[in-house]
Amino acid sequence: MKIDLSEKTILVTGSNSGIGYAIAKQLLESNAFVALHYNSKSDGVEELHKQFPDQSKIFKSDFDESENVIQLFNDVLSWKNSLDVLVNNAGTSIMNSIDLDDKEWINNWHTIMNINLLATGILSKKTLQHFKKNSGGRIINIASRAAFRGDTPDYLAYAASKAGMVALIKSIARGFGKDGITAFSIAPGFTRTAMAQKSIDKYGEDFVMKDIALNELTEPKDIAPIVTLICSGKLDHGTGSNIDINAGSYVR
Repeated sequence: MKIDLSEKTILVTGSNSGIGYAIAKQLLESNAFVALHYNSKSDGVEELHKQFPDQSKIFKSDFDESENVIQLFNDVLSWKNSLDVLVNNAGTSIMNSIDLDDKEWINNWHTIMNINLLATGILSKKTLQHFKKNSGGRIINIASRAAFRGDTPDYLAYAASKAGMVALIKSIARGFGKDGITAFSIAPGFTRTAMAQKSIDKYGEDFVMKDIALNELTEPKDIAPIVTLICSGKLDHGTGSNIDINAGSYVR
């Protein structure tokens, strides 16, 4: 099914690589205008902008500082004077063993929460204000299987932050539906990205493969189509839902 997102303006955070890149690429191929956010590396967003110069614009922001998140939203809004969909995808998964000294462990915890959850909350707050004035819109959080089944001991903060993203979506869906606002979370399992590679390097690919029901690890391109479908409005009556894409590694 071909989906046409012409005239829709969509912000995809963390769109330089991995899941965010795949989402942004498919949205652009569906004729949307896409704000491409990145933090440090920009090769992916530059490639997308080169392919779709009239449909995209690149925005740099470090989500570890809240002021940067607010500035990003304002900059994106000034680009097209509108925003129809927010895709909160940017995240980090710092390994944070309880064997670390307290100061380092706490600093890592704050960084993870700032990037994964606080930035998501700030962008959602600003987007909700905009949507309420402009006949609604959609918010999509890229969460994780870890929000539901937990994660390994090194990733306590990561799992907690992703659970917060899911709870945020449920509250937005219940609280703002009458304003024409719908909200969804998507919970991937292990997905072949640079972020996941850190875990694969530590635990081994065999450990990951034994955990899934399929013969192939999930790829970013397996997640992008459901985001495009949500952006189209065809799933609006599923507002508040979480969609699991984890190769059968966690079935609820």
